[in-house]
Amino acid sequence: MSLAVRTPALAPVAGFPRHPPTARLPSVPMRALAVVAPASLSLALGLWGIRRQNTMWGDEAVTYRLAQRELYQLWETVQQVDLVHALYYAVMHVVFDMFGAGLLSLRLPSVLAMAAAAGGVGLLGLLLAGPRAGVTAGLVFALLPQVQKYAQEGRSYAMVCALIAWATCALVVSSSRRGRRRWWIVYGFAMLLACLLHEFAVLALAAHGVTLMVSRPPKAALRAWSVTAAGVVAGLLPLAIVSAGQSEQVSWIGGPVRPYPWLAAVMVGLVCTRAPLRSQGTVRLTALAVPILVLPGALLLMVSLVKPIFVDRYVLFSDIGLALLLGAFVGYVHKLPRYSWTVYVAVPAALVALVPLSSSLRTPQSRSNDATAIGAAIRTEGRPGDGLLYLSGRQRTLAAADPDDTRLLVDIALERDPVASNTLAGVERPAAEIAARMKQFDRIVVVRAVGMRAPGDPREEAKRDTLRRHFRAHTTNEVNGARVTLYTRIHLKYGPPIASCRTPDGQCRGAAVSDSPNSVTPGSSAPPSPPGPATYPSDPPHAPA
Repeated sequence: MSLAVRTPALAPVAGFPRHPPTARLPSVPMRALAVVAPASLSLALGLWGIRRQNTMWGDEAVTYRLAQRELYQLWETVQQVDLVHALYYAVMHVVFDMFGAGLLSLRLPSVLAMAAAAGGVGLLGLLLAGPRAGVTAGLVFALLPQVQKYAQEGRSYAMVCALIAWATCALVVSSSRRGRRRWWIVYGFAMLLACLLHEFAVLALAAHGVTLMVSRPPKAALRAWSVTAAGVVAGLLPLAIVSAGQSEQVSWIGGPVRPYPWLAAVMVGLVCTRAPLRSQGTVRLTALAVPILVLPGALLLMVSLVKPIFVDRYVLFSDIGLALLLGAFVGYVHKLPRYSWTVYVAVPAALVALVPLSSSLRTPQSRSNDATAIGAAIRTEGRPGDGLLYLSGRQRTLAAADPDDTRLLVDIALERDPVASNTLAGVERPAAEIAARMKQFDRIVVVRAVGMRAPGDPREEAKRDTLRRHFRAHTTNEVNGARVTLYTRIHLKYGPPIASCRTPDGQCRGAAVSDSPNSVTPGSSAPPSPPGPATYPSDPPHAPA
């Protein structure tokens, strides 16, 4: 008889179970440390320079103005534009009602949300790899530059990140503990809220699916996740269908996609996986961290091959995976006798290197534009009654930070203001009417924002053509993200004096205006003015990016 036949089947040896041990919730003190320490650091960093020198950038200006509209006005607006942010605007409307509209009330919800996200990452690391990895992962997450940046923005990304972090904690616990439906309810509710705040949060749901397939939890857990995920998708589907008709909202994402920060994060994370990182429970740390780090951004990049859609803040929650991998890697290196000293050298060096970067994130120049500076430039260049012209109608949102900056100027192209039209930037007049109204002004303050041009738009072409033919640039004020130029009317030789418009309604009072270069007013004693060379409204070679 062979050895294989005569040898009895071996029973499982004590201490070596066939399946990974069930994850247990750590003790209350350990959970408190893993949550409170990262959350406190993130809160401190979020409050540091939260006013950003009393400036606001364009996207925040949109939040600031829309959140101050009545809820019925907000509902009418999001049915036409920006439906994907409807829930966030409603939340901010409540915040403004309770605490007033200002920079602190605009950004503090994001600061608190990111602190909650850091605490969630700490607890997640604790569940997956133990106390040291949990605390380290939470602290690393709070220190990441992208996290610091969006913790101080009046947009939805910090809230989405917090919801996904805590939903992932619920996923880890529920996939390891049978019969606990409440954890699946918590998971589904948090994920649905995250998706309703921003649709691309559904990419985290896809990453969670990959995690479970790789981890091979009990079949009951897979069935529960499938039902929960189907419920989340069903709840998101109406929003996704309606908002698909507002795809022009992302038309500004053009040109070559630049995912370099995300790619760098992916490379760092994958390097960390080369080490035997500690894991405990049904779900392994790498099985959770790698999909959430790689998959959302990769899917957006694949779609961007057809239509550019990748923006790093859309997948900000991918930093959860990076922080988990870095936290576990630091814990692994610290346990190596030969290399434990590198932790005590590398960590302080990294903190010192982060200081200037963190400081720069608190400056107005850290954002792609500065709506406050644009409004101030308009106020500086214009006089009461001057014309105001945005070369693209969408650029009107950049002057929404303070209505007083433009109150005394006449918006030449505007037919219905944003509130009356339930839009973000208002409704503009036809191209011919805009051109005719421009000729009624001696002085026009022109706003040209970087990256917000609409080629082929007849209104924009009419504005540029009229400026080229009848006006010359007088002074230019370049600020972060835009150029504000004062154009003055070219006085025609032998022509009549140009009427000066100074009335709030934009109607001219005074001498008649003739657009013909050959017209002469009999008896006119006005001295002829030299025409001078006309200045074309084109982009300067040093336009800000």
